Amino acid sequence: MTDRDRQPQDTTGEPVVSKPYIMPDDPEPGSVELLQKEAAESRDRMLRTLAEMENLRKRTAKEVADSKLYGVTSFARDVLDIADNLQRALDAVPAEARATADPGLTALIEGVELTERSLLNALEKHGVKKFDPQGQKFDPNFQQAMFEVPDASVPSGTVVQVVQAGYLIGDRVLRPALVGVSKGGAKAAPAANTNEPNSAA
Repeated sequence: MTDRDRQPQDTTGEPVVSKPYIMPDDPEPGSVELLQKEAAESRDRMLRTLAEMENLRKRTAKEVADSKLYGVTSFARDVLDIADNLQRALDAVPAEARATADPGLTALIEGVELTERSLLNALEKHGVKKFDPQGQKFDPNFQQAMFEVPDASVPSGTVVQVVQAGYLIGDRVLRPALVGVSKGGAKAAPAANTNEPNSAA
């Protein structure tokens, strides 16, 4: 019998050549490769979960802080009417009348001024600040122009009159300042973007 006769043959009579064994792509159950792959996947899932939890913690902390700061917005707007009325009461007394006022009127004026300061201090304690843009370049983000004033002595677009002071709560505008703006002067130089107006003294 020849070597050809000893080899397994297919239906055509040709010898069958055995193919080398190829390892499957997936590791065997319980093998080191499979355990390492599962450990890497578990670590990846854990890191993703930790990142998501940290993002959630930061978002929650910001929402709580915003809620504390901006939760009084509606109440603060109502209180601004009281501050405005106190200011109007003080503005209604001419400077000459103050200078020659009797002790009773002087005490009344001082009492109104003290009440206004106390109210503004209470508002500021809760994140509400008054700002007066007199002399600043007009900024529509913080001010509302009510009228224009022809004035060539100041750069065009300068706030020359404040009809009503503005207020901020945190970094947001609670109420824009109502202002009169100059026109006719030289163009104002571009102001640095500070994102916050000067607070009233």
